[in-house]
Amino acid sequence: MKIVEKYSHLNGEEYLIVHKPKLRREVQDTIQKVNAEEYRTKISKERTKLGEILYSPKDMNKAFKDGFERLSWKERRNTFWVTSDAKLLSDIYRLHDKNQKKEIEAKGLIPIKSSNQTDFFKERVVIEVQFGKYPFVAYDLFVKHPSFFTSGIIDVGIEILPIKELQSMMSSGISYYEREILNVIRQGRGVPAVPLILIGVEP
Repeated sequence: MKIVEKYSHLNGEEYLIVHKPKLRREVQDTIQKVNAEEYRTKISKERTKLGEILYSPKDMNKAFKDGFERLSWKERRNTFWVTSDAKLLSDIYRLHDKNQKKEIEAKGLIPIKSSNQTDFFKERVVIEVQFGKYPFVAYDLFVKHPSFFTSGIIDVGIEILPIKELQSMMSSGISYYEREILNVIRQGRGVPAVPLILIGVEP
């Protein structure tokens, strides 16, 4: 596959160029080594695309997974504790998870364990390869990446998406690069409050 579009939010791309050039090359090389044509194997059962041979998101995701894991990118989980008291959560969300639990218990409230998980993590950078439905991308951009950033786990989040042309040859309901750029831009310069790189790919 090839990178055809890229958007740097809060200098995410510039950070990689200066501080993590090796990781930047790994991301570029992994994308280029995925041969999307090998994964145009899904026979559509949708009424509007009945019988068409589409790109398989599941198979492409696996190809990316294999590529990144060969370079020692690994899954990472961010664990935290929540409760119903909004003010308390605002005060403790930057604390270590064990201290979050203690603070909640000290207030006589019930701590609820929660977490966010990302598939690819290395040297304070996370990557999400997202060929899934619209809500999954929004969750990545506005919940998952910020969660890892505010917890002090990452410096940059990367979201790899199909461009519209590729998305049109996949199942319906899958998000695409051009749409997600708008979702970021219209929030204003500081939202989400984490350096990001949105990458648009095509075969």
